[in-house]
Amino acid sequence: MSEQKSHTEPLWTANYLKVWSANFMIFFSFMLLTPLLPLYLEAEFGANKETIGIVLSGYTLTTLLIRPFSGYLTDSFPRRTVLLISYFLFALLFAGYIVAGSLLLFALVRTLHGVPFGASTVANSTVAIDVLHTSRRAEGIGYYGLSNNIATAISPSIALFLYGIWHSYDLLFWIALLVAMAGFGINASLRLRRREVVKNKPPMSFDRFILRKGWSLGVCMICYAFSYGVLSTYLAIYGKDELGITGGTGLFFLLLSIGLILSRLIGSRTLRRGLILQNAAIGVAIAMMGYLLFAALHNAWGYYGAALVIGLGNGHLFPAFQTMFLNLASNDRRGTANSTFLVSWDIGIGLGILIGGAFSERLGYHSAFWSAFVVNAFGVLFFYLHSRLHFLRNKLR
Repeated sequence: MSEQKSHTEPLWTANYLKVWSANFMIFFSFMLLTPLLPLYLEAEFGANKETIGIVLSGYTLTTLLIRPFSGYLTDSFPRRTVLLISYFLFALLFAGYIVAGSLLLFALVRTLHGVPFGASTVANSTVAIDVLHTSRRAEGIGYYGLSNNIATAISPSIALFLYGIWHSYDLLFWIALLVAMAGFGINASLRLRRREVVKNKPPMSFDRFILRKGWSLGVCMICYAFSYGVLSTYLAIYGKDELGITGGTGLFFLLLSIGLILSRLIGSRTLRRGLILQNAAIGVAIAMMGYLLFAALHNAWGYYGAALVIGLGNGHLFPAFQTMFLNLASNDRRGTANSTFLVSWDIGIGLGILIGGAFSERLGYHSAFWSAFVVNAFGVLFFYLHSRLHFLRNKLR
């Protein structure tokens, strides 16, 4: 009866389509630049791999710092206002890449960009959850993630195609700016119901910024993000330097996103039936096999095959883990739950970029990719042995 009712409640409402599209534009504009930035820093400023890691990890640090406060602000103030301010600043800072004429200035802009990026992704995803009917929430979270995945699938290929024709990084910076501004315009047209803001929250309480009950799931997410941070940042240079793959980054992300999209479409049906832990357990195991494949096979089969396998795994685990974080929190703590989920990812990505860069510079690419697999495997074991049981003991719904 409950499953029949879930089919009668609309999923793709006007507001949901708007926040879905705006999220697509956040990640399209951001991912349009991300795969090419290591090559840009190397070509334009002569940066080595370790310096590239430091410069590119700057946004991760500021994203990490702002997200707990973003969750608190999203829960404590009108969410539409928080969303529009953070989204506008996110779009505006793309102009900084155009005017940055030195490595130091570029690093400063990149680092500052993490603040509105972190705030807008928390606010946008929280608004998406608000506009979903309760019976379609887990399914809707899965489809919401498709906006990230589709953006990730097409933006690197578009970036490489455009750069191949015009050989202009400034053109890509301008496109990212215009796309982000279009996303801001879409969110500005949102019409949300008034939400009663819970007052008298202790402003300095640690639990208002980080969901303490989510620490165990957070450890897992840090491990999974570490692995992704290593691969996504250094795969373009690794492919060029060691495998002779000069234009393969776009295909890698395309295959990754195909895996993500397929597994999200399949997983959304099981999420609707409440099989959250099963989705997570399948996803973490599949993704771990992908990192093993990338580390063990030093050829095109390992390079591209791992992309598809990792995508299949991440597509299952992402919506499942986000739903678990939300199920550990009360409704007035959705922003905090979302920010904790994303903070865990940020920590892992930042560590992966920094440690991966140091390993690549001193010990070679293979040691960096094996470290990605080992850390990921630890996260899988921790989930099976501890995190899933911790979730079952503490979930609210």
